[in-house]
Formats: sequence, C-alpha cells, structure tokens
Amino acid sequence: MKIRSIFTNSGGILFSRIFGFIRDLMMASILGANVYSDIFFVAFKLPNLFRRIFGEGAFAQSFLPSFIASRYKSIFAARILLIFLAAIAAIALAVDLFAAPVTRLIAPGFDTSTILLTARFVAIQFWYLPLIFLVTFLGSLLQWKEHFATTAFATVLLNLAIITGLLLSQGLPKEQIVWVLSWSVLAGGLLQVVAHLIMARHFRLLKMLCRGFASLGTHSRKVAEDSSRFFRNFFPAIWGNSTAQVMAFLDTWLASFLVSGSISYLYYANRIFQLPLALFAIALSVALFPTVAKKIKHREEEEALQEMKRGFWILLFLLSLATAGGIIFAKEIIWLLFERGAFTRSDTLETARVLQMYMIGLLPFGLGKLFNLWLYSHHQQMQAAKIATWSLGGYILGAAILFQPLGAMGLALASTFSGLVGFALLLRNFGIEKIRLFLEKKLLLLWFFLLGGATLTMLVIHRILLSLLAL
Repeated sequence: MKIRSIFTNSGGILFSRIFGFIRDLMMASILGANVYSDIFFVAFKLPNLFRRIFGEGAFAQSFLPSFIASRYKSIFAARILLIFLAAIAAIALAVDLFAAPVTRLIAPGFDTSTILLTARFVAIQFWYLPLIFLVTFLGSLLQWKEHFATTAFATVLLNLAIITGLLLSQGLPKEQIVWVLSWSVLAGGLLQVVAHLIMARHFRLLKMLCRGFASLGTHSRKVAEDSSRFFRNFFPAIWGNSTAQVMAFLDTWLASFLVSGSISYLYYANRIFQLPLALFAIALSVALFPTVAKKIKHREEEEALQEMKRGFWILLFLLSLATAGGIIFAKEIIWLLFERGAFTRSDTLETARVLQMYMIGLLPFGLGKLFNLWLYSHHQQMQAAKIATWSLGGYILGAAILFQPLGAMGLALASTFSGLVGFALLLRNFGIEKIRLFLEKKLLLLWFFLLGGATLTMLVIHRILLSLLAL
C-alpha cells in the first residue's frame, strides 16, 4: 500500500470538501432549510446518487479487474465506454422527457405544484450523469496508471461552479437561484471532464482509446469474453457498493412526508458524516484496491492480507476518533458551519441530532468499504450484492420502526443499523480466522487507551466550550 496514494486521495477529498462546506454554508445562508432548498436537493438527488455510486469505487472495482485481466485492453476499454455512454445518454433523455413522473417517484410527499416546479430542475441536472460517467471512466484508467490526484481533486471544480452560481444569483428570487444552481451543476461536470481529458492525454490513455475504437469494428470478438465477465460482475458490484446511496435516496423519499426542512436536515447532516467516510475510508480503499487486485491476480494472497491488515488498523484508529468527535461536537459543528442567515438555531438543533445518529454508523460503514475490496478482488461481486441486499433490508426494517416516532433522526438511525448489518455479514464472509490474525493484543490495547483518552479529552473541551459560550 502506497501511503503517498492515500495522502493524495485524502488531500484531494479534504480540499474538495472544504469547498463543499463553503458551498453548503452559502446555500444554507441564502436558501435556508425550506421548500426551495428541498427542491434543489431533490433535483440534485439522482445525479448525486449516480455520482457517488460511480465515483466512489463501484465502477472501478468492477472495471479494473476485468481490464487488468484482458489481453486486448484498448479494445475492451473502448467497447465498455461506447456501451455505457449510449445507455446513459438514453436514460438522461428519458428523464428529460418524463421529468414530472420521475420527480414524483423521488419525492412523493410533494404537492402537485411543487412537483411541477422541481421537475424543471430534475430535467436540467440529470444531464450531469453522462458527464460524471466520463469522469469515472477516465479516472479508472488513471487508477490503473496509479495516478489518483486528478480524480481526488477534480470534485472541487463542481463545488467552485456551484459557489460561482450562488454568488451570481445572490439577491434573486429563490426559484431563480435554484435555476442558476442547476446549470452550475452541469458546468462543474464539464470542468471535471476537461481536467480528466488533459491528464488522460498526458498518460497516453487517449491514444490507447483511439486505437481501441479503430480496432473495435473488426476485433470486437476478441474482447467478447472479457466484456461478458465485466457485465456479469458490474451490476452486482454497483448494487453492492451503492447501499448507502440508495438509503440516502430513500431518506429523501420518506422525509418528503415529514415537516418542511426535514430533507435539508438529512442532507446537511449527511454531508458532515460523509467527510470522514470519504477522507479516510474511501480514500484508503481507492488507493489500496489496485494493489490488492494485482496481488490476488498473481496469487499473492498473504501479501494482499498484509495490505488489508494495515488498512484495517489505519481506519480503525481514524474512524473511531472521528466518531467520538462527531457525536460530542455535533451541535457545535452545525452551528459553526451553517447557523447564519436563513438557517436558524432550531435548524441547528434538528440537524445536530440527525448527525449524531449518522455518526454512530461511521465505523461499520468505513470498515465495510475495506472488506468489500476483498470480495471485488476475488470477482465475488454477487456475494457483495447479497450482503448489500441484507443491509438494505436492515434499513427498511429500521425505517419502518423509527420513521414515525423519531422523524429525520429515525431515518438516520435506520441507516446506521443497516451499516451494522452489512459489516457483520462482511466479517463473516471474510472469515473469522483472518480477522483474528488482524487483532493483535498490543494494537488493541493501544486503540482502547487512545480512544478512551481522546474521548475524555474531547468531553472536557466540550464542557469548557459550553461554559465559555454561556458566558
């Protein structure tokens, strides 16, 4: 495992999330937590869902093992790119034509006038999907070259585009602000595509794709078996990787039946939750996956397990500390980032409660990202899909029980419960004997004392802050 690659991913994610928080801070101040912010988040839900599914490893974890194994890499890559672009463009066109029914599926609790208004923005923003697929595809090829920086830092371009849209539209009626933001999403997607094309050209990947397209007509049969293996693994891989995103989508669907602002509470809290998840778990998993996949291909399983063990302990320490900090300082985090302008004290308290429920699930969700790598490296995407299905079932059960009595908090807690279910099943699949090899007593004691000491320190600091703020 290359530590440099992990730091590159983490640095890019942190840089992007800083601008993402600036974006959300401005959005909370300008739009607040009301029907217009709900409209924008609903319109952004589908493209953002697919961005997370594709961009956070699901596509790469299915594509890269098949690409690495293929003898005719250029033809295989060109064929996959052509098929996906055609399919995604067709889906985007269908959503554009039938935006109102699609919007009703996303937010069935909206009334008819709100559905019609939201549909306009859904139709615009869904065209972000073909753009983000191009970014993901080129990013996967760059991962093969063990170049991670472009993909890690490119997301900041989306945030910069939305921030620019907010600055340009400040003072306009809220409906027009949402219209400007919707087009800003597409501008951000275009900028990300351009950045990846520049770097792909630098690594001569565009020449490889051109050779593949030139040979595709006469030599496509050479990659027929590779393509079949890829598609057999792709859909289970997508499902196995997208449980958290599907649950976030269902959160929006259910929250549309709750009081106005509930969708926004879930969105802002989930944004905070996603920071340590992306900064540590996703960054490490993306950097580690090519190494583990190559070692498994060359039957170096012991070396692959050592890489997994190092990744496990890094994540256990970092995610445990982030969990404690997120729960203890939830109110202060939301107050610092969002409480200004149209975002009130009441919004802060509601969002903080939702954040605490999400943070309980950080450790199982984060470590689950790591153990999923083992399945994908062994081409066990179907097994990952089965585990994801059980995890989603845990969410549905939790949501059914907690939705009414706890509202948005209940939906966040149901998401956490599903993470625990999925993590337990991943551990069982990985094997108890392998887990025991990971759990060295010295490291366990160090983790226990470090976490206990850090938690106690944070509680003392929190008490001091409360005293100071009271003064």
